[in-house]
Amino acid sequence: MSAETDLIKLYSARILALAADMPRTERLENPTATAKKRAPLCGSTVTVDVTVNDGVITDYGQDVKACALGQATAAVLGSNIVGLNVEQVREGRDALLAMLKSDGPVPAAPFGDLEVLQPAKEYKNRHASIMLAFDATLDALATHKTPA
Repeated sequence: MSAETDLIKLYSARILALAADMPRTERLENPTATAKKRAPLCGSTVTVDVTVNDGVITDYGQDVKACALGQATAAVLGSNIVGLNVEQVREGRDALLAMLKSDGPVPAAPFGDLEVLQPAKEYKNRHASIMLAFDATLDALATHKTPA
């Protein structure tokens, strides 16, 4: 396979469609936590706002400045995160990382659509961008404080 064919496979129509239709792209006015992560290699950034009530994510906003791969992850996360708790988000992140780094299985529901990123396993320089949305979200959840 040529390098051009590899890139075409990597940036599939499904990845581009996810990136083009990313949900929850508005920042929240009064989040209970916010975090920003940057991938040093490519410069991609993701800023997320979360609102958490009784341990459950009730609202989510994201500002994503990343390649189509990072945007695809953010799209899947944004589509599924409301109603989850921190452990479910962590499990999704860990499963995505295992899929990319150690040929693990596709993440389970509600993150099964991350299967579209399997071709990125071979592109280690893209992994940090792919993980940004989950990493920023987990950072925000780690700093979440229940309002008094």
